[in-house]
Amino acid sequence: MHETIERYRSHVKDNQTDNSSSVEDVQYLKQETTTMAKKVELLEVAKRKLLGEGLGTCSIEELIQIEQQLERSACIVRARKMQVYNEQIQQLQAKEKMLAAENVTLTEKCVIQTDQGTQEIRADIQNIENGDNSDVETELFIGPPERRVKQRWLK
Repeated sequence: MHETIERYRSHVKDNQTDNSSSVEDVQYLKQETTTMAKKVELLEVAKRKLLGEGLGTCSIEELIQIEQQLERSACIVRARKMQVYNEQIQQLQAKEKMLAAENVTLTEKCVIQTDQGTQEIRADIQNIENGDNSDVETELFIGPPERRVKQRWLK
């Protein structure tokens, strides 16, 4: 029985320790929440000032700091913009080289096909000039289908 009571007391003692640590955790979280809320409020005020709102209460030094921060931000934006433009220019130049190479290839193919067509036409002209195909046969059928008369014309 004594052992059971001792186990109960040790268990209750552990729970009390856990509860006290949870109370400390809650207090810490509350402090952290208030700190973060203050930071958020300060950031919102800074944002409003950067957007040009509520500048009437600012001192000359604050206005100079805001101006410098805006200039730094503008420089960063310009640098990023130039980087993006340069990347696009490089991509377009690479595409231009690829298209120029493809154009050269297609031009060569076109010239080869034109040369082959020209050679075939010249061969046909030579054959005609040599008289190889001077005899032409034509067939003409006159009359109804059952009584066709075949005429042959030679040139």
